[in-house]
Amino acid sequence: MNKLERLLDLVAALLDTERPLSRHDLRRRMPGEAYSNNDEAFRRTFERDKDELRALGLPLVVETVLGTDPPIEGYRIHRSDYEDGIPELDSDELAALHLASNLVRMEGAPADDPFFKLGGVAHDGEGPLARVPGGGNVQDLMRAAIECRVVSFGYGVEKRLVEPHRLVFSRGHWYLVGYDKVREAVRVFRVDRISSGVVAGDEHFEVPEFVPEVGDELPWCYGEEEPVCARLLVDARHAPWVVEHLGTTAVVEHRDDGSVIVETQVRKPEVFRSFALMFLEGAEILEPSKLRQDMRSWLESLT
Repeated sequence: MNKLERLLDLVAALLDTERPLSRHDLRRRMPGEAYSNNDEAFRRTFERDKDELRALGLPLVVETVLGTDPPIEGYRIHRSDYEDGIPELDSDELAALHLASNLVRMEGAPADDPFFKLGGVAHDGEGPLARVPGGGNVQDLMRAAIECRVVSFGYGVEKRLVEPHRLVFSRGHWYLVGYDKVREAVRVFRVDRISSGVVAGDEHFEVPEFVPEVGDELPWCYGEEEPVCARLLVDARHAPWVVEHLGTTAVVEHRDDGSVIVETQVRKPEVFRSFALMFLEGAEILEPSKLRQDMRSWLESLT
């Protein structure tokens, strides 16, 4: 049983009682595989689950279990408090939600996946208009990210140990944003380049307050190479487009003739070279010298 299923079962048990239940009472009401048989492991997991429910805004109430001496803490969720937080959707909103859940689906996901039940009954027609590619690794990473569990997988010829912070579908591919525990840095991995199955371990982690968006990164920023700081001189004709594309924070100098010098981190020199070549004679790599020389050598090889 994964974390999401366990939390849903826990909420159902907390709602389905007229009196506070001790954690051991709740343990007995839960499916057998929900919690470990080890008392200490159960206690730690239950404490994390309580914190998770509170973080989600659920009105978890702590009361003394009747007839206990010394007093024992009991837990419940008053149904009235719980239902007050559920928004009421009108028929048009429900129809829109149903339509949205049937327009896009992830390949490989089971038909009863809760993601597809948001809009109501499953669609029996010709299928969704768009199907987002999925696969075992995507679903395993999603589950690990929800449960905040460290994962291991092969990436190229190396084995990685990663805290999966976020999964993003961008430019036709799934990307994992996570903290690489071996390299001690945040990295972005393209999921279809994972060379072995994803294995979730027993180690848990806390998601940081800030997780970078994949969309924030430019194509030449992806990769495992150490980044270098590149400066590009762009003429006045192309400067407005470059500033709009890279953002004003990338501009380090505005020149009197309308040209600009932009600065960006580069992990994939060949991708950045292709970007610079878009402007032909309208752009010049200034720094670093190695990147500038690589561009010159590449151009000379074409003649």
